[in-house]
Amino acid sequence: MTDEAALNALREAARLSPENLPLRRHLADQLLASGNLSQAETEYRAALALSPGDHGIAIGLAEALVRQGENEAALTALDPLLAMPEHPVRAGVLAAQAMLPVNRMAAAHWYRYSVARDPSQADPELAHRLGIGQPSAPPPSSTSPSPVPSGPAGPPAQPPSPAPAQQPSLIPTAHSPSVVPAPHAQPQAAGGPYGSADVEPTAEVEHSPVTFADVAGMDTVKEALRMKLLLPTQQPELFAAYGKRAGGGVLLYGPPGAGKTHLARAAAGELGAAFVNVGLADILDMWTGSSERNLRATFAMARRNRPCVLFFDEVDALAARRSDMRQAHSRQIVNQFLAELDGVDEHANEGVLVLAATNAPWYIDAAFRRPGRFDQMVFVPPPDTVARAAMLSLMCRDKPQAKMDFDKVARATEGFVGADLKGLVDRAVEAKLHESIRAGRPIPLSTGDLMAAAKAMRPTAVREWLGTARNYVLHANESGAWDELLPWLRDLR
Repeated sequence: MTDEAALNALREAARLSPENLPLRRHLADQLLASGNLSQAETEYRAALALSPGDHGIAIGLAEALVRQGENEAALTALDPLLAMPEHPVRAGVLAAQAMLPVNRMAAAHWYRYSVARDPSQADPELAHRLGIGQPSAPPPSSTSPSPVPSGPAGPPAQPPSPAPAQQPSLIPTAHSPSVVPAPHAQPQAAGGPYGSADVEPTAEVEHSPVTFADVAGMDTVKEALRMKLLLPTQQPELFAAYGKRAGGGVLLYGPPGAGKTHLARAAAGELGAAFVNVGLADILDMWTGSSERNLRATFAMARRNRPCVLFFDEVDALAARRSDMRQAHSRQIVNQFLAELDGVDEHANEGVLVLAATNAPWYIDAAFRRPGRFDQMVFVPPPDTVARAAMLSLMCRDKPQAKMDFDKVARATEGFVGADLKGLVDRAVEAKLHESIRAGRPIPLSTGDLMAAAKAMRPTAVREWLGTARNYVLHANESGAWDELLPWLRDLR
């Protein structure tokens, strides 16, 4: 049987048995070996859909893409492998090939490091194009260039340890102009991803003194948080009867200053749970792979301190839509975040309530809204008149005050959010302090002081935020995700 006849027979078998993974992979390998690159790419993608975590298939797809000149697509396919502490050696060589047209220095470094781990993967032609010599441990002797492999090469069973590394040189990646360290093996932390982390998180464990009693209004939001963490902890037998456990993910969204962070602290305080407030600086790092390790370490810390409220502010910077990203390493951060939310098993995040807050929920990747991740989106609205009066009362409770009419001030502060009201009280207090200094004694705060401050202020961002939200509610709401905002838009002019 000729080679083409054999390929046709394999194609027909794959057509009749599309779910047969070994058959599809064998067909893809044979198409790659015969130079049918476009067809090989199609078959590798079909095989990868059947087995998304198969390293060999991902390497085969990357090789087909590299040989077609689709270097950016190849790097995207290789990203999950290159982020591994011990990446497959063949993946490193293919990455060098893909990086060569745009970043010779990064390509040379990936090639040197990979071939030092497994000299049999040396490619003299690629080394010549990179302008580097052969490694100190030469590849097996050959009188002719290595033929195209019949299939993708996976990682060696026991790769030789690289020589003791010098201080990593700083090289720009193919994806970004920022500098990253030269690739090197990152030791896996003892105990796995849910034991001790391989880096120390910079976020700190706190114990919040704030409870729901310190949060005015927002009854619907508070009830959602109680059902997620508080009640399952207080009544575990009842929730276990329905297969529900403490923990999960809640995405808080709304205009700036509406009290999302304050609400997260109150949720932790209400339960008496640990509280970890994660900022962007605690996760994002200029070094390739470090952001993912920071995420893993932060989740590991939360699991060690359960029950715990893990709070991500401005989460859209960590969970943006991957389709909008031009840099592959940014997509890898999103992938790592999704993996941490899923956990290695259904109990991994039990007792950990992952709260996230954003002013721009429409920029968050849709995968985060899948059940089991941030499966509950809670709108934190601007406070109504009753809530504003209650908030003003809480803000003034520890200050000298005369008889106050907070309802009157609340009616005069339409559109104000919590941050605006805090600014209003601060302004009134400053004016009263000047008056008290002149009088030489504390003068109580009055309703007139608050009213005067209210007349001098304008709400900061609610109308602007609702104007932006309106575009998404009216023109990008096929899934109905933003129906909750409709009542707030009816009065917007």
